[in-house]
Amino acid sequence: MEEEKEVMEEMEVEIEDPLPCLSETDTQGIIKGRDLFGYVGIEAVLDQMRRKTMKAGFEFNIMVVGQSGLGKSTLVNTLFKSKVSRKSCTPNYEEKISKTVHLQSVSHIIEEKGVKMKLTVIDTPGFGDQINNENCWEPIVKYVNEQYEKYLKEELNVNRKRRIPDSRVHCCVYFLPATGHWLRPIDVEFMRRLGKIVSIVPVIAKADTLTLEERLEFKQRIRQDLQANGIRVYPQKEYDEDAEDRILNDKIRENIPFAVVGTDKEHQVNGNKVLGRKTKWGIIEVENVAHCEFAHLRDLLIRSHLQDLKDVTHNIHYETYRVKRLNESNANGLALSPLTLENGTLEKSEAESHL
Repeated sequence: MEEEKEVMEEMEVEIEDPLPCLSETDTQGIIKGRDLFGYVGIEAVLDQMRRKTMKAGFEFNIMVVGQSGLGKSTLVNTLFKSKVSRKSCTPNYEEKISKTVHLQSVSHIIEEKGVKMKLTVIDTPGFGDQINNENCWEPIVKYVNEQYEKYLKEELNVNRKRRIPDSRVHCCVYFLPATGHWLRPIDVEFMRRLGKIVSIVPVIAKADTLTLEERLEFKQRIRQDLQANGIRVYPQKEYDEDAEDRILNDKIRENIPFAVVGTDKEHQVNGNKVLGRKTKWGIIEVENVAHCEFAHLRDLLIRSHLQDLKDVTHNIHYETYRVKRLNESNANGLALSPLTLENGTLEKSEAESHL
């Protein structure tokens, strides 16, 4: 009897933890490492993906928007620790206030530890610099949609390129002047319109002109304004994939807009070289979170969310545009209809680098 009891106990153990085999009604089973007969090598695909990415490199396109004098070029140079802005790359550059908004881009190949990235910085000289800034966002909306259209046409070609060049804007960094008050009408209108078609990250430029108390109050007012006007800034809550993402992104959302300071000058602090701005009160260390939030912005754009910015661009913003355009083409026939905006027809010109 005791032997029979032991056999029954063993059978019960086996029944409690069966192998995850498929039944007639199951469509998929989960087989974990402990259930495998031996080493398969599935995780090696990560090395394969890494090698392919390192060989091919990747693209990242960032747009900077804000009125003149807010330090857009300096901040971009600080982000990538190299002279990548249009102003830095143009010999004998002269700062002129443009009568209209012109979009100009400059591209670089940046290589670090064997990883190559084609960085394109799109600048918007003339934005917000006029007495009458009505509809100054239209050329920017036009440019963003043009890049979606260009990518869509490449996708629809019968003989597609093995790798479609990606000129879509992955992120728009919007510079707010450190007024200490509320968002201006131009800020509200721009972010409301652009937030629907591109990922926007707002920053307070030249934040060292505010005291810590003023900075905190200004950030709170801006967050209230963003919520009151229904403005969508990155990262949006509805795009959080799981609880881990939500925890990380909640911390980022609490810090938006980032109060930043940019500089490409190094100074000695306690025997170490640091990026900073020297004032008569001391040195403002750019990468010191006690001084400004540049490090949070850098981590978001490059170290933690760069791929997510690209994924949101492709899977959300571009997909929305693609569906809309294909629905339009189905209504009008087989060919894509001319690209239009709310305020009129958009004429295409791929050769032009500015609008």
